Amino acid sequence: MSSAPTHAPTHAMVLAAGLGLRMRPITLTTPKPLVPVAGRTMLDRALDHLATAGITHIVVNTHWLAERIREHLAGRPGITLVHEAVLLETGGGVANALDRLGDRPFYVVNSDILWTNGAIPALDRLAGAWNGAEMDALLLMQRTATAVGYEGRGDFFLDPTGIPRRRGPREVAPLLFAGVQILHPRLFRDAPSGKFSLNLLYDRALEEGRLRGIVHDGRWYHVGTPDALPEVEARLAGEG
Repeated sequence: MSSAPTHAPTHAMVLAAGLGLRMRPITLTTPKPLVPVAGRTMLDRALDHLATAGITHIVVNTHWLAERIREHLAGRPGITLVHEAVLLETGGGVANALDRLGDRPFYVVNSDILWTNGAIPALDRLAGAWNGAEMDALLLMQRTATAVGYEGRGDFFLDPTGIPRRRGPREVAPLLFAGVQILHPRLFRDAPSGKFSLNLLYDRALEEGRLRGIVHDGRWYHVGTPDALPEVEARLAGEG
């Protein structure tokens, strides 16, 4: 049961519109969010976390094989689908749904990652760390050393106060963005129209000193390719 702070978000968005190109041929007929991992789809796993956190209003964006997602979610309460006829990327996707996300901070969760919680659920930890006077965005970060299915060079360094710094072109960073975050609607002021990445807004928030991060204390998995599925499923089974 969630122990979220009383000021915790009540709205959330799950990003589910991607093409899943690296997961082909599976995603030729199944949208990536509906790919089952250890018996449960990645989309359902994300929605389960949000439901446990007490979220009552959830937006799910769609694009590729959208009807499959619509059918899968039929009858699940509290979900609004927003279809993107043209793929808008992460920033454009959230901006396109802002009118359904309220005027307070909200969660945004990627649908191509999986996580398990530590002693306190990750969403509750984010809510507890949120400070609207200082932040427009708060990112959950994962240690690259323990990230399953990740082979990159990391994204961020984080100082003891939670202020991040991006990795330079020749650096290797110890933390990656885990695909789970709290955003405030004001982050999107003067945002471009159409297609753009949330990274554009993160960089502006960094410059203004209004981006923060916390480090995830549970397990984290990225399912990027069909070959990654058996390893992730084995790890999840080991935890169970």
